[in-house]
Amino acid sequence: MHFLHVRSPEPDALPLIVTHGWPGSIVELLEILRPLADPRAHGGNPADAFHVVAPSIPGYGFSGPTRDTGWDVRRVARAWATLMARLGYARYGAHGTDWGSRISRDLALLDGEHVVGVHIALMLTSILPRDLSELKDVSADEQRRLQRLDEVRRDQMGYGMIQSTRPQTLAYALTDSPVGQLAWIVEKFKEWTDSSDLPEEAVDRDQMLTNVMVYWLTGTAGSSARLYYETMHAGSGWGAEEPSTIPTGVMVLPRDVTQPIRRFAERTNTIVHWTEFERGGHFPSMEVPARVVGDVRDFFRRCR
Repeated sequence: MHFLHVRSPEPDALPLIVTHGWPGSIVELLEILRPLADPRAHGGNPADAFHVVAPSIPGYGFSGPTRDTGWDVRRVARAWATLMARLGYARYGAHGTDWGSRISRDLALLDGEHVVGVHIALMLTSILPRDLSELKDVSADEQRRLQRLDEVRRDQMGYGMIQSTRPQTLAYALTDSPVGQLAWIVEKFKEWTDSSDLPEEAVDRDQMLTNVMVYWLTGTAGSSARLYYETMHAGSGWGAEEPSTIPTGVMVLPRDVTQPIRRFAERTNTIVHWTEFERGGHFPSMEVPARVVGDVRDFFRRCR
């Protein structure tokens, strides 16, 4: 398993494991690693320092392609707990986006004795109440978020259905064509970033192309997609979730795939920090890295 380990020069730094999602990679997180580890050198308070561990999800990039089955989000979370234990970190936090949000939350459930807090963007569950009759009593802002969810489900979930059901069939085409791999990923940067037309309005073009190249050079189109297949077939997909008592911080990005509704999310999460960003989308560490770093610092001050 591949990971970056960016130790802080500050002796009292809090260990923090940060996790990317799809179609991201370790490249997605590069802009936030040094500021989190060494705030003194980046205009911040040294008391906010972290020892940062940034793994590549098994099946993604340099942690792939995986050769065995069963790599669903729970297994990844168990691997993260093992990694942090082997690094000697008995008390640590977790941050994630996309699948990284779900993995971070599951990590807290599996290793709650050691996880002090979870900071996430994009809540993959807790989007809707279990009793849908409650949707009749929603505010204008909540209605807007529900409309966005409906639009995504109707028009933008084709990739998820394919990767959840036939990831290997898709993999042959993507692994055979660099243009195909590029289109499959960059379409999401166009749809999910805070840009008016071109994705490079929100994300540096070279960084975006580097992210795509990691998939291409490692041949991980199929193994990364299998995270969808394995998670859905393990019964741990987008359904109801186990309640979490771990302190949780949430970033809400205006151009993300979906935007959670706090009162629904609070039913199964112990939310102590909630930030509505003015701009940004599905790749916040690439789009607004300084804001992500600031929000992570703000949240974990209460957990140290």
